[in-house]
Amino acid sequence: MKTTAAVLRSADQPYSIETIELPDIADDEVLVRIVSAGICHTDSILRNAAAMLLPIIPGHEGAGVVEAVGAGVTSISPGDHVVLSFDSCGQCRNCADHLNPYCDQFAMKNFVGSKLDGSPPATDLDGKAVASRWFGQSSFATYAIASEQNTVVVDPDADLRLLGPLGCGIQTGAGSVLIALDVQPGESIAVYGTGGVGMAAIMAARVAEAATIIAVDRHQHRLDLAVELGATHTVLAADGVDVAGAVVAASGGGTDYAFDTTGVPAVVTAAVAGLRATGVCGLVGAGGDQLVFDPNALFGKTVVGIFEGNADPQQFIPRMIELWQDGRFPFDRLIETYALSQIDEAEQASLDGSVIKPVLLP
Repeated sequence: MKTTAAVLRSADQPYSIETIELPDIADDEVLVRIVSAGICHTDSILRNAAAMLLPIIPGHEGAGVVEAVGAGVTSISPGDHVVLSFDSCGQCRNCADHLNPYCDQFAMKNFVGSKLDGSPPATDLDGKAVASRWFGQSSFATYAIASEQNTVVVDPDADLRLLGPLGCGIQTGAGSVLIALDVQPGESIAVYGTGGVGMAAIMAARVAEAATIIAVDRHQHRLDLAVELGATHTVLAADGVDVAGAVVAASGGGTDYAFDTTGVPAVVTAAVAGLRATGVCGLVGAGGDQLVFDPNALFGKTVVGIFEGNADPQQFIPRMIELWQDGRFPFDRLIETYALSQIDEAEQASLDGSVIKPVLLP
C-alpha cells in the first residue's frame, strides 16, 4: 500500500513529502485513510531528543476512515470513522484499570517508531526503511497503519477534519481536569499556558463547573480567547509580574488546583506557590530542566505528573465528542487547517504560538 507522507529525515531540515510503501497490515491492525492530523509539540522532539529515530513519519493525532482491518480485528470495520490515539497493550494491570497512559509497554509502543517483532518496515522509493509507527500511527500521511487498541470508532456525523487533535493534546488537557485532577463544581483552578492543552483544560474546567478558572499566559490575545472559552480571570505573565500573587488574589487565597502545560521550572514554582495549603498541581509540560522546590513551599500540597490526562481513549474520546456536539466543549475554535504540503509552515505556527492547534488535511 502506497501513502504520501511527510518524512522527517534531518533534525534541522524541512519535511520531505514522499511516496512511502506501507507493509501489509497484521491480524490486529487497521489501515486508515487519514482525513486530519493535528500537530503537537511532542512531534518536535524528533528533531532533537529522538533524532536517532530518523527517518520517520511523525504524527500522533490522526483521524480518518478505516480502509481495511486485520483478520483478528473484531471491534472495527471498514468504513468506520475513527480517531487514532496513543497505543497501549490493553492487557497489563494499568490498562485493565483504564489507566492506559501508564501501560507497561507504553514506551516501546509509542516512542520507538516501529514494531519490534521483526515484521517488514515501511520503505521509501529506494527500498530503505522509514519508521512509520510513531505513537502507533505516524499520521502525517494520506494512509496510516494503527492497532485495534489505539483506534477509536467515533460518531460518523462528526466532522473528521476537526477530530484529529482529540487523540493527544486536547485529550491531555481535558482529561487532566476531568479525570486526573477530578475538578468538582465550585472548586478553583489556575491553568498555566494557554496553548491547545491549556485551552482544553479551561474548557474542561467549565464543563466541571469550577467556580474560578484562571488563565495565565504571556500573550494577551490568548487570554482573550481563554475568557471566551471559560476562564473567569486572567493573568498576563509579563516581566516583573508576581504571577503567584495575582493568582492568590484572584482566587481569594489560592486555587484548589494548578495545571502547568509549560514545563518551565519558574512557572511550575509559581503554580505551586499559587495553590491553597492543600492544593494539587498537575504537570504535563515536557521541560528539560530539573525542578527545585523549597520544602516549606510543599507542606500540605501535592505535585503530580500527568500523562495523556490519565485517559482511556476508547472511553474519553467519544465523551469529548459528545460534549462538543452539545456545545459545551468548542475545541474547534482552536484549529487552523493546512494542506500536507504546508507542514513546515504549520509546524512553525505551532512552535511560535501564532496558531494554537494547526491541523493537517492530507
